[in-house]
Amino acid sequence: MRFDLVDLQLFIAVADQRSITRGAERSHLALASASARIKGLEQALGVALLKRGRRGVELTAAGESLLDHARLVIHQVDAMRGDLAGFASGVRASVHFLANTSGLSEHLPKALAGFLREHRDVAIDIEERESTDIAAAITAGAADLGFAAEHALPDHIERFVFSEDRLTLVTSKRGPFAGRRQIDFQEAGACEFVGLTSATALQMHISKHAARLGMRPHFRARLRDFDAICQMVAADVGVALVPESAARRCAKLMPLAIVRLRDAFANRRLVICARSFKALPRPAKMLVEHLRAEAV
Repeated sequence: MRFDLVDLQLFIAVADQRSITRGAERSHLALASASARIKGLEQALGVALLKRGRRGVELTAAGESLLDHARLVIHQVDAMRGDLAGFASGVRASVHFLANTSGLSEHLPKALAGFLREHRDVAIDIEERESTDIAAAITAGAADLGFAAEHALPDHIERFVFSEDRLTLVTSKRGPFAGRRQIDFQEAGACEFVGLTSATALQMHISKHAARLGMRPHFRARLRDFDAICQMVAADVGVALVPESAARRCAKLMPLAIVRLRDAFANRRLVICARSFKALPRPAKMLVEHLRAEAV
């Protein structure tokens, strides 16, 4: 049985869009051609892959299985293309790595820099995602490795703890709660906040839990990194939720008070994860070995 990569890419697009028409557009194919390719796949496999309806298509059980395998195949092909193209530039392999906001800003830079210094023929393609999105991408085979909060991962994803961190509330020495050791997040509901830009993974995580508590925090400013946020807080612009590691680092240089949150969502075990560590390409395995040695 032979599979055409164009057919697999088309099938992924149709499954993602839940529409043959939109899948064809995304794959830059004519609708008639796309429809014929999907029917050809079904005939070759001897099973129905899609349930067609007025509002689009739904995957059958066989379609769900094919989608999982198709994503893996396309990911491996993309990795192969990247590795081979890298020979021309002197970089011979790459690792696709997804990380949440805390990982990119606080926990990973030093460890990744050490790895890249030791392995000059390997590149790391790092992308910021929310932990739940990282779990979905790893499950689908759309990335080699992830750095995520453990609570967001399903049981079937392999992982090891890289570090532990908590979300803490930071306030100026003159600000509210400066004399407190710990509070519930809801107690800060009336405060003015300084936060990350709304598109960052950590800010989405915080916003979800605020919504569950019925809170609508008012943000005086939104910035892209924890140092800038803490500078605003130190100037008494508002309070902020930041990882404890960032809060302690900034508190050495700025007049900040750090207050622990009692809320369960603030406790976070941060892990390195993969579908299967044994099945990773060699460059990704090398990175895993390095990160295990760097884990706290």
